[in-house]
Amino acid sequence: MRNWTVAVVGLVLVVVGVFWALQGFGTIGGSFMSNNSAFEIIGPVVAVIGLLLAIVGIRRARSA
Repeated sequence: MRNWTVAVVGLVLVVVGVFWALQGFGTIGGSFMSNNSAFEIIGPVVAVIGLLLAIVGIRRARSA
């Protein structure tokens, strides 16, 4: 059960990271994050960390 929780948290981080990146690049407007170069970096980093967590959680859940 814990491994699936890690996978779900990872997937949520992927979605949040992509959203932040799109705001940083100016694709999604209406926020202080829009066209902010810091979120052009933070977003993809969060998305990659989330992807790694999701992969680890899914692999561990399948092997258990």
